[in-house]
Amino acid sequence: MESCLAHRSDLALMRKLIFLLTIFLFTATPTPAGAADAIKGLLELPENLQEGPPTLQLKHFSLPVPTGRTKKNWRGTRNHPRELAILVLAGHADSQRLGGSGTRGEAAGIKGAIAMDPTITDELYWNLLTAQRIVKIGSERGLNIRYYDPGLRTIRNTKNPRSNWSVGSAHAELGGYVLEIHYDAYSPHGIGAGIIPAVRYEFSRIDEALAEVFGGYPYNYRGILGAPRRGISMLEIDRLEGVLERNLRDPLSRDATLNAIAELVVQALQKGLADGASGGATFQQ
Repeated sequence: MESCLAHRSDLALMRKLIFLLTIFLFTATPTPAGAADAIKGLLELPENLQEGPPTLQLKHFSLPVPTGRTKKNWRGTRNHPRELAILVLAGHADSQRLGGSGTRGEAAGIKGAIAMDPTITDELYWNLLTAQRIVKIGSERGLNIRYYDPGLRTIRNTKNPRSNWSVGSAHAELGGYVLEIHYDAYSPHGIGAGIIPAVRYEFSRIDEALAEVFGGYPYNYRGILGAPRRGISMLEIDRLEGVLERNLRDPLSRDATLNAIAELVVQALQKGLADGASGGATFQQ
């Protein structure tokens, strides 16, 4: 009984904190187009959580260290309900003009092309559009999916409540699935497509399904990155170069290219969802 009351108290506190954060986001600074819907989704989340103790188990790292940098050394087996709350983030959305701002892409980086937006890296430009397209198509397919944009392009403190890491970590802790979209650096610096799985909890069937399409990085790539440590999976679409980058930059093929990428991601998300309910955070549709 005491455990149940403590959990309800924690849940009430979480609701209050997210409500206060939402009020701050609406009043402190202007928000970009689409951000209001994302924030609304975050506010709806605690109102629709299932009562009862959390079912997530922290992951104990016992898998072998890979011999190669890109060898997948994990298997996603954690089931999810079909109504699982999925949160999609754009990688580097809050780290511009910092050390990890994302690749400039082959076109602007070495071929002299003009950046898509001079205020951000080309990777972030495409991360934003790709994440938004995934959410658009996923919603049309019936997924319980939301997009979040911090609205600030430079957040030095990763513990800032508006940062990708803070919002993503909170979502994962409540039982949701978090996917952060990236494009890898051009050759010879980048490795290429693949899912880097969240490692904070058990490996997910969704990550396994994404690995079947895009390939899989080792879970401990670069000593386990910050996002996976916080329960956020990172999807590298591919290196930002060559035909892919040309098709994205060309206004005549851009829309079709974004649709094709988003369709692959959404189909993998659908495949990874289980039939039976197993707890987790849900949003009201």
